[in-house]
Amino acid sequence: MAVSSGEGKTAGQEDPVRRESARQRAGEQGLLFDEQPTALPDDIGYRGPTACAAAGITYRQLDYWARTGLVEPTIRAAHGSGSQRLYSFRDILVLKVVKRLLDTGVSLQQIRTAVQHLRDRGVADLAQITLMSDGVSVYECTSADEVIDLLQGGQGVFGIALGRVWREVEGSLAELPGERAAVEDTVPADHPADELARRRRARRIG
Repeated sequence: MAVSSGEGKTAGQEDPVRRESARQRAGEQGLLFDEQPTALPDDIGYRGPTACAAAGITYRQLDYWARTGLVEPTIRAAHGSGSQRLYSFRDILVLKVVKRLLDTGVSLQQIRTAVQHLRDRGVADLAQITLMSDGVSVYECTSADEVIDLLQGGQGVFGIALGRVWREVEGSLAELPGERAAVEDTVPADHPADELARRRRARRIG
């Protein structure tokens, strides 16, 4: 399974009645969320219990996903007994998306592919993405028209608007403790999701 663009996935787009029905369903499901959310500071990290509370998952899930490489903390990994993982806002956003995909029956293999796809995206881009799935494939939609096309063609059984999830996580974290990360806390530079460390190195070099 690969995360695919939603563009051009359906036929029969000339039917105005079906299209209007699809638009209404998309609106009712909150899939046309296109406001640009405000990002939290990129040097604020959140410990495991806070990440769990904001993402709506158990600590057991958090620990398992970190140990298996599904969603790892990009600010600070656990090193030995007593050390605390530190998750970024982006990490928690992905955790919440993983939880929702699992709840709707998407396979772990599909979720791993989707997570890797999201890791390759810039932080600003994430808020403009809606993930749609027909239970077999996961489609990435970056416009309202793509969401409507999938719903009209029957391919989008459910969807997740990342901009809406962003707002939910932002609201949760506003009530939860965070801590400012030190430079030495960042995950080593070769970590595949360590966008934060790259930005810090660029600032120091420049």
